[in-house]
Parts: sequence; C-alpha cells; structure tokens
Amino acid sequence: MHEVTPRVAVRLLPHGRGLPLPAYHSAGAAGADLCAALAPDERIILEPGARHLIPTGMVLELPEGYEGQVRPRSGIALHRGVTVLNAPGTIDSDYRGEVSVLLINCGSEPFELVRGVRIAQLVVAPVTRAVFVETAELTETERGAGGYGSTGLTTLRGDDA
Repeated sequence: MHEVTPRVAVRLLPHGRGLPLPAYHSAGAAGADLCAALAPDERIILEPGARHLIPTGMVLELPEGYEGQVRPRSGIALHRGVTVLNAPGTIDSDYRGEVSVLLINCGSEPFELVRGVRIAQLVVAPVTRAVFVETAELTETERGAGGYGSTGLTTLRGDDA
C-alpha cells in the first residue's frame, strides 16, 4: 500500500552541496524543480540541436512502489526550446546513482546553463506493475490495429469538419 505522502531520502553529492533540494514552487505544483549541479565557475552552452547530460548533485531513495518522473520545465521549453530528451525520464526505486537530466536544445538560439539553474521537474508517482500473460487471441475493438494517426489528423490541423 502507498503512503499518503511518500518520503524521499536525498543524499547530496559534494558538487550538489549548497543547492536546494527538489522544491515545489506553488501550492498545487505536481513537479518539484531540479537544479543543475555545475561547478561555480562552470557553464555549459547548449547549442541548437545539441544534447547534454546535466548532473543534479543528488542521489534519491524513492520508496518501493514509487518512481521519479523527470519532466521538462514548461517555461524553458516554450521560451527557449529546451526540453528533456527522454521525457519523462524514469528513476526507479532501486536506483542509487546520481540523478542527471538529459537536456536537448530544440530551439534556434544557444541556451546557457550555470550552477543552480532550474532544469527540469521531478514528479514522484506510484507504480503499478503488471503481470504479462501470453495469449493466442485478444478481444476485438472498433479501432483494431490502427496505430499512429489512425483516429484522424483533422484535429491536428484544427479543422474538425
């Protein structure tokens, strides 16, 4: 059974000391911000089209039955075109390595990263593990095997005729 409010232990690595722990920035925020744990004099210029693995300087101990989802920050995605490449990135409850964020610059201008800049958000969520059972037959549905785009592209253009 899941706790009502899961407790996540955070171990700061030497290069993460002095940075804030993940923090929610509004009463209804689902994601807690993660910061770049770069050296005080270090900066990374993320050129358009480039990707870089950014350290956070911390190791998490998520409770069993939970995962951490690393997601983009909407502001830098909208205004700068910088996002999390493998969004959402998953942190498993048994992972004990440094949390890092794989950023990509999909924008048209370089993006500068410095120590402490908020680079992503972390959502802690319960995990449901399925039991996979091989079968020869599946139930039929109206959609059937229709995949990418099979339900129509008109809504992508905004002309729901």
